[in-house]
Amino acid sequence: MNIAAAVVNCTRISAVHPGGFPIGRTFILTLVALVAFASNSLLCRLALGHHLIDPAAFTGIRIASGALVLALLAWIERNRRRGVTATARALTRAGWRSGLLLFAYAIAFSFAYVTLTAATGALILFAAVQATIILGAIGSGERLRWTEWCGLGVAMAGLVYLTLPGLSAPPAGGCALMLGAGVAWGLYTLRGRGSTAPLRETSRNFLCAAPLALAAAVITRGHLHVSPAGIAYAVASGMVASGLGYVVWYAALRGLTVARAATVQLAVPVIAALGAVAFLSEHVGVRLMVAAGLILGGIGLAVVPRR
Repeated sequence: MNIAAAVVNCTRISAVHPGGFPIGRTFILTLVALVAFASNSLLCRLALGHHLIDPAAFTGIRIASGALVLALLAWIERNRRRGVTATARALTRAGWRSGLLLFAYAIAFSFAYVTLTAATGALILFAAVQATIILGAIGSGERLRWTEWCGLGVAMAGLVYLTLPGLSAPPAGGCALMLGAGVAWGLYTLRGRGSTAPLRETSRNFLCAAPLALAAAVITRGHLHVSPAGIAYAVASGMVASGLGYVVWYAALRGLTVARAATVQLAVPVIAALGAVAFLSEHVGVRLMVAAGLILGGIGLAVVPRR
């Protein structure tokens, strides 16, 4: 089975257990998406933390490469299912709002990490994401159960405990940028809950965001700085961790409530920390294990079946 068929097949959602956490394919999709998010953080940290590329160029290459691979996969999917047809109109139809949110998240995320530490940035980002999604859920009429509130609180406590040693008074500019990134990603997630064609819609979103990202790189060309390694990290972030990862996330959202979609993302810092241990030779400490237990325990409490 080729890669296009694999992506298309994995985004077809299976059933959800009545009143409980989604079973089967939705669980797998959620796990794959969270690993992709964590991988994206590691790639961004490697590229920007080591000054291998400037933030605007990283964002431009990331979004453009993601748009390229997703447009190709969407074209293959349409040819498999309906014969050869033009896809540009389908990809761009009504995608500018989500595309703008995607661009706002990516550009703010990249520039924020120029001045913020990884720990401080992670805490600000995920706090903003959770607040945005929860407020959106309440505004749309969804009511959280007490177990979901408790689970979210326990998981957030674990995140604070994990990042506490690296926290410092953040620069105002970096803090504002990361807050903006978190709000944009939260809104992007909320818009994706109604997705009926994750691959096509994510392709459309990236295609709409790409001109904005490339324009930002051109505007800041006076600070242009790239290296082969930085470009490679940006392409990997765009094509795999962002592009394909966001397709899987849009597919997983169909089987998640808003509260669960908000809470499960708190696992990303834990996965990223474990990835740093595995691939960057960072130390495994008691703090990481305790924080992982709190976060995963909180997630388990939030997704426990209603009955």
